[in-house]
Amino acid sequence: MTNKSQHPLEKILRSRIAIIDGAMGTTIRTYGMKEADIRGERFNDATKGLLNNGDLFTLTQPQMIGDIHRRFLEAGADIIETNTFGATSIAQSEFFVDDPREHGGRKDPAFYQKVIDDSFLNNLAWEINEQSARQCREWADRVANETGRQRFVAGAIGPLTVSLSNSPDAEDPGFRVVTFDQVKTAYIQQVRALIAGGADLLLVETIFDSLNAKAALVAIREVFDQDGKELPIMISAAVGRGGETMISAQTVEAFWNAVQHAKPLSVGLNCSLGPNLMYPFLEELAEKADVAISCYPNAGLPNPLSLTGFDLGPPDMARYLGDFARGGLINIAGGCCGNTPEHIAAIAKALEGRPPRKLDLVCAVESYASESLA
Repeated sequence: MTNKSQHPLEKILRSRIAIIDGAMGTTIRTYGMKEADIRGERFNDATKGLLNNGDLFTLTQPQMIGDIHRRFLEAGADIIETNTFGATSIAQSEFFVDDPREHGGRKDPAFYQKVIDDSFLNNLAWEINEQSARQCREWADRVANETGRQRFVAGAIGPLTVSLSNSPDAEDPGFRVVTFDQVKTAYIQQVRALIAGGADLLLVETIFDSLNAKAALVAIREVFDQDGKELPIMISAAVGRGGETMISAQTVEAFWNAVQHAKPLSVGLNCSLGPNLMYPFLEELAEKADVAISCYPNAGLPNPLSLTGFDLGPPDMARYLGDFARGGLINIAGGCCGNTPEHIAAIAKALEGRPPRKLDLVCAVESYASESLA
């Protein structure tokens, strides 16, 4: 296979540590948006509160979202994420569908089948994903043209608000609120819309339930096979203090074993723990995985008295991520909750000139081309 089959991001990952952006939700809060701002005219009649539905700002406040992308890019991000963490019909149903538990019922597969079949939710999810990818694409290309440095759009695929691994009913451990096929169907729509909008990569992130992630990876594979187009996949898990995924409770090594079949471009850890607690788990993953390693932690622990809602400032994050780089652990670095463009700028400056973790991506990248031609 020639170099023509290699994804452009591979060259960066071999030569330096790539920078991924920070927290969209945290940065949105600094703009002081109110309920009326997220509703606009379009969602003015919604019966439930929408302010926590940050993905919806893609449609109602596109200028603000574009400004956030611009700021992260100018801070030094090579990769910016779409504002689509909860942009599935399942996640959006939390804001637009009455909760049956408030009327003596419960959420179950029958409830979520109605969600999956709901045309309003399906159309809304598609629009958020496609428009967000287009917004990212526009800003990534604009800044790339201005700076002469290519930037990449990662389609953000979040973990959902439901679990396939655990039952919410202590008296019925076999009960699940949703089925694997329902989760897969919701993810299929999200993946197609992100690709339609111009995403360069697909990022399955903040994985607390490995079975949910499996559904996302199966959805991605089905879309690739059916549509004849493939993108590199990035995978990132959230782990607890013991280094286990939070609901499925897999160790870091077990998690990698569960997802390596997807031949990701990168695997990593994000969210959950602050960087001061993440080092040993990142070290284990870097030892076990044979692909690029990403890390974008929270800015420490939540702190409602802090301006960003988290303890660590830009110098703190720069110091911790610098330690990861000195340890030879990372190829992609950034920040999750609590990390603003200022945090990313500090991280990018601290990692400038630092060598990336050594890796051989040829097999992983060539596999995309080989499978596309099969």
